[in-house]
Amino acid sequence: MVNPDSDLYRAHPDWVLAAPDRRRTLGRHQMVLDYSKPEVVDNIYHQLYDVISKANISYIKWDMNRSITECFSQGIEPEKQGMVYHKYILGVYSLYERLIKDFPHILFESCASGGGRFDAGLLYYAPQAWTSDDTDGHERVKIQYGTSYGYPIASMGAHVSKSPNNQTGRIMHVDDRANIACFGTFGYELDLNDVDDEEFEAVKRQIVFMKEYRGLFQYGTLYRLQSPFEKNIASWMVVSDDKKKAVVVMYKTHKTPNIGMETIKLQGLDESMIYTINGNEKIYGDFLMERGLGTMGADEPWYLSDKDFTSRMFILEAE
Repeated sequence: MVNPDSDLYRAHPDWVLAAPDRRRTLGRHQMVLDYSKPEVVDNIYHQLYDVISKANISYIKWDMNRSITECFSQGIEPEKQGMVYHKYILGVYSLYERLIKDFPHILFESCASGGGRFDAGLLYYAPQAWTSDDTDGHERVKIQYGTSYGYPIASMGAHVSKSPNNQTGRIMHVDDRANIACFGTFGYELDLNDVDDEEFEAVKRQIVFMKEYRGLFQYGTLYRLQSPFEKNIASWMVVSDDKKKAVVVMYKTHKTPNIGMETIKLQGLDESMIYTINGNEKIYGDFLMERGLGTMGADEPWYLSDKDFTSRMFILEAE
């Protein structure tokens, strides 16, 4: 993007996507630079190189927070205007390509910007993507579930945000927020100075857990068990390559009266292995896949709790 009150725009007003002799639309006080032009990509590359090479930078979050409106590349023939969108993205890729070659130690994170600003091609250059600015734990169940159809969970930016949530005002327990965020890159988006002692201790436990199981979430196989778009309860799991470890999360949207115990059929386990569940129950893999895992255990009637927006995690380890 470029602000019209800038040296770059004053020197090169033809470097923005804009229809000739028409009013130029501003979004967030900006216009969109025309990345279909190699000279624009070169200019931005040199500006970025100058900054990055002089600083101790290991991570860059790269947003795109303004929609393309007047998609017209100034100075090219009318019959080639239909190629601008495609050439624009190729220009973005070429800039990323040059930067990751110059700075291979930097992690670039791209941005969804409402769900439409990262793609499988960009994943090659930016292996992590901010899935959505909507950080509400309940909303994230659908966001991350749907995104997982196209992107591995290790690429999806997912944070434990504050409660009440800034965007929805929804109140969720910190463990429920973490159970959802761990099926992503996992991080925190809250001021730890503002949390109470109980929540602070929970955060410490969650960090210990993620360090222990990070490899499973990054490299394991994800199975979507129940869709949040279809029922009151959603569930998914990740299984290690040797099938000896798995983590299952079930998420309940609303408390429902007079409901019986449901079972969820797991996937990806070894049918002949005996799995210890949360350090207690021992159950064969074939039973868990054919009969299913109950939504309430003997120690805690979770599914029948009197709260909305709750979850439960099951850790499976084979003997």
